[in-house]
Amino acid sequence: MKQALTIPKLKAMKQQNKPIAMLTAYDYPSAKLSEEAGVDVILVGDSLGNVVLGYDTTVPVTLEDMIYHTRAVVRGAPNTLIVADMPFATYRLGPAETLRNAARLMREGGAHAVKLEGGADLAEEVRRLTASGIPVIGHLGLTPQSVHQIGGYKVQGKDSKEVEKLLDDAKALEQAGAFGIVLELVTEPVAAAISKSLTIPTIGIGAGRGCDGQVLVYHDLLRYGSGIRDKRFVQSYADIGTTIKSAITQYVDDVKSQAFPQEKHGFPLDDQAVQAWSSRLYGGDSK
Repeated sequence: MKQALTIPKLKAMKQQNKPIAMLTAYDYPSAKLSEEAGVDVILVGDSLGNVVLGYDTTVPVTLEDMIYHTRAVVRGAPNTLIVADMPFATYRLGPAETLRNAARLMREGGAHAVKLEGGADLAEEVRRLTASGIPVIGHLGLTPQSVHQIGGYKVQGKDSKEVEKLLDDAKALEQAGAFGIVLELVTEPVAAAISKSLTIPTIGIGAGRGCDGQVLVYHDLLRYGSGIRDKRFVQSYADIGTTIKSAITQYVDDVKSQAFPQEKHGFPLDDQAVQAWSSRLYGGDSK
């Protein structure tokens, strides 16, 4: 039986140059399939706001949403390290309030660790969480919860000022006790430089080949949905959205044409039961 990856083993993978495979999951079946496929870490991302709940951004996702979905993922993947996103406005509230919210994700959701978006400004809260026994992974670069503030989904680390800040933020998170950092939409050379400068692993999404691991959104990897938009940094390995739509279309057509259900899909009665039923209902035999 597969055993869940521990934080020390995850850190050791960086030292041993063993790439880390992380994938998002939002429910029991996606988590179960991910575990069976050998994923190292499952992220219950607040990206569920986009791909599961239909929001335009992750901002509307609540702590209750995250707890609900994390519980389902934990049931589906009991032998995998589960990280849950802290949603918008559940941290940066001071160490005490942040701790209360993170503790709910651990206690009620069953997460093994939490993820927060932000850098040096979060150091005090990260330090408080880790000191309280809550493992933390950071998130730098494109931070979707701040999409309105940064002006859209833009690649980060393109000028010297951005590069300096990313490096400083990464170091601050490491010193505060974070056990890893997700780098999203960061230019490849900068992501590689950050990875080399840290003793903790980096997980890239649109950050190139120099990270210690990679993460993709479940629905992007499988093209699971309608109108999945192509993204430069995504490799899709299947197109189940088209397969699902085709199957449902065929089902609708079969119902409309009465091709489904067929006799083999029903459950017959024996002759004696038919006679008793028809006599009772019609006052005579069934003929």
